[in-house]
Amino acid sequence: MKFARILRATASALLLAMPMQLVAQASKAEEVTISHYFTGDLGLKGMQAFFEGFEKETGIAVKDSGIGHEDYKTGILVRAAANRLPDVFSYGAGARPQFVVDAGNVAPVDDIWDSAHLGDVVSKSIADSATIYNGKRYFIPVGYHYAGIFFNPKAMKTAGISEMPKTWDGLLAACKTLREHNIAPISLGSKSRWPAQFWFDYLLLGTAGPDYRNSLMRGDASFADSQVKRAMGMWKGLVDADCFAPNSNAKEWTDAADEVARGEAAMTLMGTWITGYWNNNKLQPVQDYDFFPFPKLDDAVPVSVVGPVDGFLVAANSQNPQGARKLLAFMVSNVPLQANWAKVQGALSPNTKVDPSIYDPVMKKALDTVSTAQNFAFNYDLATPPPVAEVGLDMFAEFMNDSSDVDALLERTQEGAKAAFAK
Repeated sequence: MKFARILRATASALLLAMPMQLVAQASKAEEVTISHYFTGDLGLKGMQAFFEGFEKETGIAVKDSGIGHEDYKTGILVRAAANRLPDVFSYGAGARPQFVVDAGNVAPVDDIWDSAHLGDVVSKSIADSATIYNGKRYFIPVGYHYAGIFFNPKAMKTAGISEMPKTWDGLLAACKTLREHNIAPISLGSKSRWPAQFWFDYLLLGTAGPDYRNSLMRGDASFADSQVKRAMGMWKGLVDADCFAPNSNAKEWTDAADEVARGEAAMTLMGTWITGYWNNNKLQPVQDYDFFPFPKLDDAVPVSVVGPVDGFLVAANSQNPQGARKLLAFMVSNVPLQANWAKVQGALSPNTKVDPSIYDPVMKKALDTVSTAQNFAFNYDLATPPPVAEVGLDMFAEFMNDSSDVDALLERTQEGAKAAFAK
């Protein structure tokens, strides 16, 4: 299915409203233009370290244009529809790269993958799941994350919880104990909608399994199916049991992280980038925060881990396609800068040459969890086409506002998803 014609219809108006620097194109052969969503303090510094290292090694200048993550999601598609992409742009692996590949907006990178021997650098699981679209390499990964349940050890100790939950009943029991000690069990900052998706992802993957979930992401299954109703019913059970701190949709994910750090809440389900945020706030791994994997829900269902793979694509109309490819090969293959990126971002490196000793104990445990999982799944908004993702993200936010009639909510969501897939 193609959504590009919808984007083209609005591209001109939206481009006029965007700052001119966001749509500027490179005109110099010795320069590579790049846009990305790593605009936070730590992410921006990590990106700049890549660019400075590349310029020093090659003499090719990098013209950087960072854009806030939420604005980026729409802006990059508008620029693609108007054929005004930079040489290189960031994306999360999955349905979003597939979307721009199908629209003819990006160029394959098989040549640099082979000549730079990136198959010997990038872990096979990431290479197989994230880099290939329509039979060709398009995507160069620079880091990936894992979503787990991060918690405050001191809050757990206050409630007398010494063993972290491994089952759904265990999680419900822990929530009950925490409430009895006047500690909010779970903080969720879903103001931007996407933080809520991890609950849906794990509940559906853990009960219906990855094959069914893939069918739903493709539009071959329905949000009104019994499998989805079961997963949402479990989520509703947490809400009804007062497991979530109040006002989820009024808080960003950083607000939820702060509540956990202060001990006002015990847990939050979030990606490993939360460790970079906490480390920057002078919290200490293990002592001030730790994590445990999402509880196992059904012994007959393969264990899945969820998270995004961040990387870059080369625009089909790049003004400096060779420089762009060289930049991406450099970013994934330079071991010291990959290690730096992993540490400042709270990320895991796709580069197998990076020494695991760079990771603190919490991140090392996350790496081990991913390594032993039976399935790695991209989070919801990266696993289904962007217009469909918007429908689901709206559903999660609406659910956290009012979970009283899940069946009706799922029926409306299916109508929206069907319409989005049909466009």
